[in-house]
Amino acid sequence: MPDTVNIALVTVEGDLDVQTVPAVRRRVDHLVAQGCRRIFLNMANARYVDSAGMGLILTELRRVRAAGGLLSLVNVSPQAYLALRRMRVFDYMPVTRAGERRDVSAIDPSVLPEWRTTFRVEPSALDEARERMGELLAQLPFTPDEVFDMTLASGEALGNAVDHTCGGGVLATVAAYPDRVTIDVTDCGEGFELSADEEIPSSGPCAERGRGIRLMRLLADSVSIAHKSTGEGTVVRLVKLFDAAEPPAPDVAS
Repeated sequence: MPDTVNIALVTVEGDLDVQTVPAVRRRVDHLVAQGCRRIFLNMANARYVDSAGMGLILTELRRVRAAGGLLSLVNVSPQAYLALRRMRVFDYMPVTRAGERRDVSAIDPSVLPEWRTTFRVEPSALDEARERMGELLAQLPFTPDEVFDMTLASGEALGNAVDHTCGGGVLATVAAYPDRVTIDVTDCGEGFELSADEEIPSSGPCAERGRGIRLMRLLADSVSIAHKSTGEGTVVRLVKLFDAAEPPAPDVAS
């Protein structure tokens, strides 16, 4: 059986109306049937959403939610954004306007994390690592949807690290600061670098991991890749900002 696609970006080719809805519906339904749990509708080319488009959004939202997943809209134009707001779609799903991106500033070196925990990721126990990551994230001031997204994003980073490293060489570190969480996934594979805003190259080691990096960037506020400070390997850092003031201390005893 083919590997399950956990995250997918579906592009709406033109306005989301009676003409484009059938193709989008077939694509989303196929992904859900294949076990995909996180679907983004890329609305960059859609300036208009009619009643058929609204019906598609709400129907597929219920379908994905019932399967334990999440559907959201990205790159929404100003015109479509107004229509979606009138229909109160924002009450039920994440919607991101075109060009909207949170500014992630560098951490002040004088600010220490509220807490930090590191654990080893065994290649044969990725599911346990993802579960542990989700437990830690759930104790932070995130919505359930944000926990869902960051667990998927970190899972993508963990999977990439295990796939590109020596056996037993992956570490995950979660650190909670007053305004954000950082997740560092460290491996001992072939090191390379990619800044948070840098375009993914079409060749080389970055290109090989390009799809996973693009998906992580959809889910997190910032994704960067750097060489380890000592030895060979790579550190993938994911950052997600809090909307609340301070993170609570986690129950790390478990």
